[in-house]
Amino acid sequence: MHIRKNDTVIVIRGEYKGKKGRVLEVYPKKQEILVEGVNIVKRHTRPSARNQQGGIVEKEAPIHISNVMPWCESINAPSKIKMKRLEDGRRVRIWAETGEAVD
Repeated sequence: MHIRKNDTVIVIRGEYKGKKGRVLEVYPKKQEILVEGVNIVKRHTRPSARNQQGGIVEKEAPIHISNVMPWCESINAPSKIKMKRLEDGRRVRIWAETGEAVD
């Protein structure tokens, strides 16, 4: 998976198409990610020590990684991410459009 936590992505498929957000969590085994402000669901919760009042809580639900694309700030457009191995053996992520390092 080329998308990591704190990357900015844009949704390219589904109900939230065109919405940008920051990746909060990545689930590689299920190939899903949690994007801030995307796929909001309502959960009915009981009162507990953490949530004294209980009630209806809105939170993000995971979406499949194939439905998002990384957002490149330098060109202000979505771009794929490629992996490149440097001479010293390290692997770095680079933007496919510009060739710059992501991190």
